[in-house]
Amino acid sequence: MRHLIGIEDLSVSEIESLIATAEDIIANPQKYSACAAGKKLATLFYEPSTRTRLSFEAAMMELGGGVLGFSEAQSSSAAKGESIADTAKVISCFADIMVMRHFKEGAPMVAAMNATVPVINAGDGGHNHPTQTLTDLLTIKREKGRLDNLTVGFCGDLKFGRTVHSLITALSRYTGIKLVLISPKELTIPDYIKNEVLDKKGLPYVETTSLEDSIGELDILYMTRVQRERFFNEQDYIRLKDSYILTPEKLDTAKSDLCIMHPLPRVNEISVGVDKDSRACYFKQVLYGKYIRMALIKMLLEAAQ
Repeated sequence: MRHLIGIEDLSVSEIESLIATAEDIIANPQKYSACAAGKKLATLFYEPSTRTRLSFEAAMMELGGGVLGFSEAQSSSAAKGESIADTAKVISCFADIMVMRHFKEGAPMVAAMNATVPVINAGDGGHNHPTQTLTDLLTIKREKGRLDNLTVGFCGDLKFGRTVHSLITALSRYTGIKLVLISPKELTIPDYIKNEVLDKKGLPYVETTSLEDSIGELDILYMTRVQRERFFNEQDYIRLKDSYILTPEKLDTAKSDLCIMHPLPRVNEISVGVDKDSRACYFKQVLYGKYIRMALIKMLLEAAQ
């Protein structure tokens, strides 16, 4: 049984195949309108979500399948103390594939170990978010035409940002990638990412606290919000939440073909004035997410037959 728990579960060739399928779906949507006919997707969301949950639901519907599930833990048997393992076994009786978002790192892995249908990790705590990474890779490919020879800046919360951790892991497989890691000292990239990905792969990177000094060299700027839900101390969140705010003025020194990305939701780290800039790609990114999830659902359902 194939699952997607981390982006490393997919080979580079599988990622490229998913991107190619997503691009074909964009070009020929009717060709895929019955790929999941008679199949059901279960969405198990123990944490709040707008884009990811609705993107998966829209993806399954556009493949001709059905959707069931819950959007908060309190509306599931988790409120009664049911374990992740038991939930996975139960949902396997009702659905052909399931997608899980959970506040605990490793929860989707436990589900995959107990399910008899494919499990997709839609975000586990501050650890992984592989389908956002696939979304990001499709966005980069569509907007820049390539996945290699890029200087990519990550700005904001690099400590708890699971989308950042997953995308760095994915980009480390491509040649000519240089990373610029922009964050307050309290929110720098975790040591395990430095040791297990950046240093092990020999990926060139610099760490800085200044967005203004770095923006001119970037091909991609990946903004992130400071995540209130990951902080134990409210005062630390308040102190750090406005560390970086991208404004139209800060883009004056940026490349004309810069691609500005954000996994969303946005709070105030990108001024709404930037939305009108042709370099703003974060709402396109949302749409690309639906197409890559369609490709992933199709692949995992076919693998399970």
